[in-house]
Amino acid sequence: MKKLSLIFFFVLMIFSAKSFAQEKISVLDFDGLKPFLHQQNDTVYVVNFWATWCKPCVEELPAFNQAAELLEGQPVQFLFVSLDFAHHIEKRVKPFLKENPINGHVVLLDDPKAHIWIDQVNKNWSGAIPATLIYNAEQRRFYEQGFNFEELMTELDYLIKP
Repeated sequence: MKKLSLIFFFVLMIFSAKSFAQEKISVLDFDGLKPFLHQQNDTVYVVNFWATWCKPCVEELPAFNQAAELLEGQPVQFLFVSLDFAHHIEKRVKPFLKENPINGHVVLLDDPKAHIWIDQVNKNWSGAIPATLIYNAEQRRFYEQGFNFEELMTELDYLIKP
């Protein structure tokens, strides 16, 4: 149990750090991702499910980067969950992130049981991406859509405490 707590603390520290061009991308199964979907504190969490091959996902990334810049110093954390294949990390995901830096932490979800974990993220999610979970300790909002900056900020404003 102590080892699990240390691992969770280490991953949480990574999640809290700003990452513009990640050299190391954590590959998680859904059990490893699940703690990031259920934090209970004063922070707003933005969890975006995306892939390098998904054009609408790539098109919305600048809106998330802009929001992260604007909200720097506020209790808001951005996590980008890549649904690319794990064996594509070196040839696709890392080069993509080098060309298109993301203002947040990136992990890769490698869990073939999508028919199980999709419902655990949101029971109404069809599995299409882009998809974004925005939550805090009191509210959860799930969006199976792309965002522009104004739409994203409107949704974040509901959950960010003044």
